[in-house]
Amino acid sequence: MAQRSHFQPAVYFMANHRNGTLYCGVTSDLPKRAWQHREGEIEGFTQRYGGRRLVWFELHVTLDHAISREKQLKGGSRKRKIALIEAANPEWRDLFFVLQG
Repeated sequence: MAQRSHFQPAVYFMANHRNGTLYCGVTSDLPKRAWQHREGEIEGFTQRYGGRRLVWFELHVTLDHAISREKQLKGGSRKRKIALIEAANPEWRDLFFVLQG
């Protein structure tokens, strides 16, 4: 995972619990988006599956790069997604608090 930054494009995974349902998203403001997921303000996945835990993120220089990476990740297998998360966050801690500094 790259260092945290506000208003920097990012790709991220939200999960409801370890090895649970995963959501892959892209945003230009990760702290705000993660908070929206935590508070249930994002319709769809968060409300349906309870994916309120930020378990992985990757910062990018441009939004175009982040979107390309998101597409790559979404096209990959679940096994690869879990391996990516576990390589950086083996305990599946909620990284929302890392963003808060």
